[in-house]
Amino acid sequence: MNRLSVAELKRLVKKPEVVEWVDVSATDPKLLVQIKSHRNTIPIPPHWSQKRDYLQGKRGMEKPAFQLPGFIADTGIATQRDAVKEKEEGQSLKQKTRERVQPKMGKIDIDYQKLHDAFFKFQTKPKMTEYGEIYYEGKEFETKLKEKKPGDLSEELKEALSIPPLAPPPWLISQQRYGPPPSYPNLRIPGLNAPIPEGAAWGFHPGGWGKPPLDDFGRPLYGDIYGVANKFNEGEAGEPIDKNVWGELEPDEDESEEEEESDEEEEEEERPAAPADGLQTPSGLETPSGFASVTSTVPGGLDTPAFLDLRKQREGTDVDEGPKSLYQVIPERENRMRGLMGSERVYDVSGIQNAGGPPVLGQEDRGTKRKAGGVDIALDAAELEGLSEADLRMRYEEAGRRGTQTEDFSDFVGKEVAKRRKTAEKKKDNKEKEKFKF
Repeated sequence: MNRLSVAELKRLVKKPEVVEWVDVSATDPKLLVQIKSHRNTIPIPPHWSQKRDYLQGKRGMEKPAFQLPGFIADTGIATQRDAVKEKEEGQSLKQKTRERVQPKMGKIDIDYQKLHDAFFKFQTKPKMTEYGEIYYEGKEFETKLKEKKPGDLSEELKEALSIPPLAPPPWLISQQRYGPPPSYPNLRIPGLNAPIPEGAAWGFHPGGWGKPPLDDFGRPLYGDIYGVANKFNEGEAGEPIDKNVWGELEPDEDESEEEEESDEEEEEEERPAAPADGLQTPSGLETPSGFASVTSTVPGGLDTPAFLDLRKQREGTDVDEGPKSLYQVIPERENRMRGLMGSERVYDVSGIQNAGGPPVLGQEDRGTKRKAGGVDIALDAAELEGLSEADLRMRYEEAGRRGTQTEDFSDFVGKEVAKRRKTAEKKKDNKEKEKFKF
């Protein structure tokens, strides 16, 4: 007795289109309908109350064959595959066996540019289910209303209703008599509230668009049926439309800065030059200071140099020595191999040093501190008091002879060879001991 009826529940809620006949048996029907009315709410699948299994009614239906997508079928691969299959059907058993053992490649030859365009230019996404959408029996046979618009007649519908080209739909005469459909008040219908297409004519003859709906004063009842409003908008009739610019965009900051700089330059050009005897006020009175404007900070008689060389200048580089060579070949000469690190070939650098070439390591001129080919002698300051000039010269010659004598590395080489031989024997003994380990 307390249960609401379906009509009462639809009258109490805000969205009666979501109400179902089973909602009245809920504990709180209003709360249930309010939950179902929320946005992005996924409804319960409609087959929850069915007695038979899900998709049981599709048993025995022939499943349609798979079709290639349109962008792949446009490449022509399907026709080439069909031609290859027809050729294989006409082969004998021996040819099929040979083809199975030794297959031939490259039977289907497709232009790679077509394949590239098919997958990277004309590829389309497959039809996917939307949010909260579920499949049910017979869904693929339903009309997709999202792709249909009221007032647009498809070619299939025109063919089914036998409507010739430039002919109105059969319900236009009734709409002109009773008015536009109340469910679509803003729908533009040619012959009712919109002009008829070009080439069509009014009248009740076959292919005629009936009689335009007018009132007693000859004015259209439902809209601009002659397209006069469009002509007024385009300026063909009535008052002309003023198309002058009524505003401008603000200039960018860069353009305004450039304009300010150009204005400042023009003002400087127009500004008169100051007299040499003093500054003058606008009234023409001469100032008592008598200072003249200084136009330059460079002392008189000096020109501004065009090029400044900031590199350090060395002494004696004022004279141009001519072009310098990139490299110089050093002559070789044979030599006896001496010592541990001796070499059979040496380079003669004496000619380069005499010819003014690059300095040789150890023979360069380092000023007054050290001379090329000099001899280092260590002397105590206390010993210089009792030495004469002859004794100093004798010590200098003795040190020079000692420095020019070549050292003998034979003992050093012998020690190194013996050390290496001893290390090798030791390693050999260790390897033999490791072999006999268990």
